[in-house]
Amino acid sequence: MAVANVPALQFKTCEIFGSNSKCFNFLPLQNRNLPMRTLVVEANKRANTRTESAKIRNRRTRKKFNGTPRRPRLSVFCSDKQLYAVLVDDQNKKCLFYGSTLQKSIRDDPTVTTSEAAKRVGEELVKACVDLNINEISYYDRNGFARGERMQAFEIAIADHGFLPR
Repeated sequence: MAVANVPALQFKTCEIFGSNSKCFNFLPLQNRNLPMRTLVVEANKRANTRTESAKIRNRRTRKKFNGTPRRPRLSVFCSDKQLYAVLVDDQNKKCLFYGSTLQKSIRDDPTVTTSEAAKRVGEELVKACVDLNINEISYYDRNGFARGERMQAFEIAIADHGFLPR
């Protein structure tokens, strides 16, 4: 092996690949006696929590499924007490429909429980889809969370009209 002269640093060069190519040992010859520190990688004490895992799954599915004006994405979020539903056109970045169990038009006439209000949100969603000439939903996005009582009441209302993709 030949030694190339570079100002202040000397590297070994390999004769196999030619005189100008460097060997796989990239440490300078004069500084090889420096103390090396070991790399310590600490593992997390726990795996992801349930909400963190749901957010990770949701981000992964949003990359795959995008809503269009004719086939929007239906995103549903269910908090501890309420349900929120949004029809999203991801191409134009517009919200085509928004409904929640907090809206007075859904809650009043007569006063109803939250699961009955969720069913009414589903019925309002179907009416909005008919008005917008939407026959199909590209993806039903539950944001990674399990189906509860309110979510099931909402799903029954939209499944009766064939809006749940199967």
